[in-house]
Amino acid sequence: MAILTRAGRIALAKSIKQEDIYLAWGQGAIEWDNQLPPEQSASTQLTSTLGYRKATRVLYCEVDQENGEIQVPNGRYKIVDYPTPHLYCQFNYDFEDGLSKTVRELGLMVGTKPNADVPNGKPYLLPSEVSQIGTLMLLEHRPAIYRDQGVRESFEFVISF
Repeated sequence: MAILTRAGRIALAKSIKQEDIYLAWGQGAIEWDNQLPPEQSASTQLTSTLGYRKATRVLYCEVDQENGEIQVPNGRYKIVDYPTPHLYCQFNYDFEDGLSKTVRELGLMVGTKPNADVPNGKPYLLPSEVSQIGTLMLLEHRPAIYRDQGVRESFEFVISF
């Protein structure tokens, strides 16, 4: 039986880290307020995308259950300055991103490309400003978040290869 080695996992993390990473958020379906549907591994996009936020930080990390400063549902990690099979991705939305919308789904996208007429470096993209949505690497359905004035949403994920 073949295995994916640690060196192979690190190579995958290095490759992904070189790409633009965005977090797409979407409205999902109102029926999800009663019961969230399971995420499907065959999914390629969100149900109803509101926008895409470019990652604020993408860093290598490693497991540190006792002292890790990064806490995500699957454990604690610490930032390191060398390649590992784990990538920490942080996304900080601005106050006006998705204002007055309800968010029920998140998708970590790799390779999202803005339209040619979008100003270079614009961190938040509307669906109409995207020429290529990229590859959906992570999908999360979540309880509804209403985007209200004065609230700045932040999300953190650790992707392990």
